[in-house]
Parts: sequence; structure tokens; C-alpha cells
Amino acid sequence: MLTQKKIKQFEDNFYASYAMKSSYSKGRVHKEEEHLYRSPYQRDRDRIIHSAAFRRLEYKTQVFVNHEGDYYRTRLTHSLEVAQIARTIAFALRLNADLVEAIALAHDLGHTPFGHSGEEALNELMSKSAGGFNHNLQGLRVVDILEERYPDFPGLNLTWELREGIVKHSSAFDKGARLKEFLPDELPTLETQIVDIADEIAYDNHDIDDGLTSGLLNEQGLEKLTIWNNISRQISRKYAKIEPDKKKYLIIRSLIDMQVTDLINEISKNISKFKIESYLDIKKQDKKIALFSKEVRELKKPLRGLLMEKLYHHYRVIRMSDKAKRFIQEIFKLYLAKPKALPEHIQNNIARFGKVRVVCDYIAGMTDRYALDEYKKLFDPYAKV
Repeated sequence: MLTQKKIKQFEDNFYASYAMKSSYSKGRVHKEEEHLYRSPYQRDRDRIIHSAAFRRLEYKTQVFVNHEGDYYRTRLTHSLEVAQIARTIAFALRLNADLVEAIALAHDLGHTPFGHSGEEALNELMSKSAGGFNHNLQGLRVVDILEERYPDFPGLNLTWELREGIVKHSSAFDKGARLKEFLPDELPTLETQIVDIADEIAYDNHDIDDGLTSGLLNEQGLEKLTIWNNISRQISRKYAKIEPDKKKYLIIRSLIDMQVTDLINEISKNISKFKIESYLDIKKQDKKIALFSKEVRELKKPLRGLLMEKLYHHYRVIRMSDKAKRFIQEIFKLYLAKPKALPEHIQNNIARFGKVRVVCDYIAGMTDRYALDEYKKLFDPYAKV
């Protein structure tokens, strides 16, 4: 049997010297006995998967609101794609793939319904009383406090390293938060940095797929981009009679593979360049070492611009985003004015956390369809309450 002791021996023998091995962990807030045949980070991963917040990601928006179609990505499918990409990178670099997977699965737990428009609405509503809303901090709050599953402690009691990964997660859409507990002037582990980049790879490429399926993007526009056109021509030469849908999937798969390969090579170069020998060396660097090469960064810029112009700023997406903000604003204001309208088990938290915080937690935890149903119950005179 692969016991805890043998798992740590495996980590020592297989993982690179700069990997975040479970034996280096700062541990949990509440002490627990180690599991017989799971490492601390495997245990973290499993606790996340079994959490209510993780299940709710199935009905939280990525770009397209849930009712627009079953095909489109949600926060749940996105998190699974990030985990798959990040594990691949971690194994290639001999990093702690269990920690990487756990961070990837947890990185969106604090997201609101309706994607970034929901977060913007809550940020505005919370700006005066709580300094705004940040989904990374909300994610930490979810795993530290709001998940109630164990009799001995609040939250999921996750390891320090995983909690750091949630707080310091950053990408083109996400800003890492600063908390004294997590040493804000230090960089996160390389495992966290890889999740950040895997997040970018995943949403760029699945947004292309969803954008093409929705009709908001078209292949004629993508063919004008060097990064797309180069791969498209290679596939056409190899498969002269390939069906359009299969070609689309093959291009997207190739785009992901190209970026993952470039990232692995670039990180390897940086590890040698900066003489990285331990995870502490990574934390002391002036900037992240998980970066694409300059060539790939330049190739990705026009793609990012196209997605911004044609997809994220498409009038249909803007309309839904604006509508979603109004839903959240109206629900928030009503709950704040009439907290007795909240479900009783939510009201019970007001004495502990305060009215504003409880309303924010309740709304942030909603799925898209739950928020829409709640809006109908509160404002539609013909809807059953």
C-alpha cells in the first residue's frame, strides 16, 4: 500500500528540488492527523471536489449565461480544463501535480453569478462598507469559513499553500489579493504560477470555441491572425478534406499544445537562468518565472484583441452583462433593506458577520439560474415565492 510515508519518499525521489513538496507545507490552521494514504494536497483536492461551492460552479457563467445553451463552458468545466492543462505542465517540470490540481480546482470558488459583471456589481455595492469585492478573497472566505462540513473546525481547513494559491491567483482578468498572512511581497509557489498561466490558456482557447459556436466569432476573422492561420494551413496541408468542425477542434488543440510546450521550455530556461534550486528561490524572485516566450506573447496579443472586441464587447454579451448587474444590484438592495426576506438559515449569520457581509456572501454563492429565480420571486408579482 502507498502510505503517507511512501508518498513523501516518492516526492523526494521524483519531484524537482524547486517543487513544493508536501513535507515542506506550513500545514493547516486547525491541526489534524495526516491521512494514511493521501498526501495533504491530495486531501485538499478531494475536499474541494466534495464542497458545495465547487458543485455550484456548474451553473455559474464563464462568458455565456447558463440558460443560453448547454454547450457553453461554465466555471466548473473551465476549472476542470485548467486543472488538466496545469497538471500536464507540472508533470513535465516535475512539480507537485497534486497541489497544482487542487489550486486549479479551487481558483474560481469565490466567483459570483454572471461572471465578471456580477463581480463588478458586488464590488461597487461593497465599496463603501467593505472596501469592495475581490473573488480571490471571497474564495478564501468560502474555504475558510462558509463551507460547513466538519464538526471540529469551520471551513475546509486546507493547507497554507493551497490557500496562498487562491489568494495570489492572477491573470488578465484577475488580480491577486494582498493579505499579511500570505506574505504579499513574496511571489507564490511555481505551482500557483503555473495555474495562473493554465487559466489563461484555457479561457483563451475555450472562448474561441464558444465564440465560434455562438456565431459571435467567425473563422474569417481568426484566419487574419498569424497564430491561427499558421496552424490552419498546416492542418489543411495534412488533411486536405477535413470537415470544418474537426478542423476547428484540431486548431484549438494545437493552439493549446503550442502554448503549453512554449511555457514548459521557457520555465525550464528561467530555472537555469536564475539558478533556482528550491521553492524558496522562486518566492524571492523579482517577477514570476512562469511566462511565455516573447515570440508567443507577441503572437497572442492580436488574438486577445480580437476576443475583446468581437466576443467580450459584443452587444449581446454587453446587454446580458448589464442586465445581470441590475439583477444583482436590485436583489442586494432589497435584502439590505429587508433582511427578513432572506432565508432563515442565512438570517442566522447576521449576528456573527453583519448584514452587509451576509448579503454579499449569499449573493456571491448563487448560481446564475438561482439568482434569476430569486429575482423573479422578489420582483415578479406572478412568481411563487
